[in-house]
Amino acid sequence: VQLQASGGGLVQAGGSLRLSCAASGRTFRNHAIGWFRQAPGKEREFVAAMNWSGSTVYVDSVKGRFTISRDNAKNTVHLQMDSLKSEDTAVYYCAMDWGGGTILSRLSQEQPYVYWGQGTELTVSS
Repeated sequence: VQLQASGGGLVQAGGSLRLSCAASGRTFRNHAIGWFRQAPGKEREFVAAMNWSGSTVYVDSVKGRFTISRDNAKNTVHLQMDSLKSEDTAVYYCAMDWGGGTILSRLSQEQPYVYWGQGTELTVSS
């Protein structure tokens, strides 16, 4: 299984960007997908996740600004990011769980995820 994250770039504060995560070798359909990010000099942190049934969870700092969605037909997951702030600057990683129906409350942890993409970098200029 390979996950390919894309869509990062440079955007001004207040702007929008959409990240994508494409999977090869396995369908997203029965898996939970998560987005994490790592800012320079900081540990990787949870951003958003969607479980196998479509329920979502977000870190408080992005609630109302970021939206995770899944396109099963294209086997792609998106992270729509609006009202971007300089503190959103980070490398963003997508990840997929093992497919055993991980409960939503656990998706903010790294442990359930067994497949990780290579990361895509977002820089928000203020």
